[in-house]
Amino acid sequence: MEDIQTRMRDLGEFIREQRGSARLSLRKLSDMAGISNPYLSQIERGLRKPSAEILQQIAKALRISAETLYVRAGILEEREGDHDLVGEILRDPSITEAQKQALIQVYVSFQHENEGLANAELEAGAEEAPAAEAAVAGEEAAATGA
Repeated sequence: MEDIQTRMRDLGEFIREQRGSARLSLRKLSDMAGISNPYLSQIERGLRKPSAEILQQIAKALRISAETLYVRAGILEEREGDHDLVGEILRDPSITEAQKQALIQVYVSFQHENEGLANAELEAGAEEAPAAEAAVAGEEAAATGA
């Protein structure tokens, strides 16, 4: 298990990277997150262990998943064996948060598109069913001479 100092240093580095990707100054992010500039600086340097509430505020300001920060801070355990693709994307440290959001948007749009196709197929099948039933009934009537 990682020691707390290493974990806080990694968390701070990650927050700093995300702030850089978002092109936010330390002051701007601290204002957006509603925390003091010196406190955010200490978090980024790994000198402070922020609460879950503070991490949530930072995540919201950075427009990233709070779960990602919770896992990095050791508040949540990283889930193993979970086949949740969105969760896997959010936990992937090798891509940026912007890339994660883009992947999730594409994935969700494909899901909605495919749900629409599945619903259209079901509706088409439902419309064809009465016609098929009528044809079968007609065949049965002809066969029985009714």
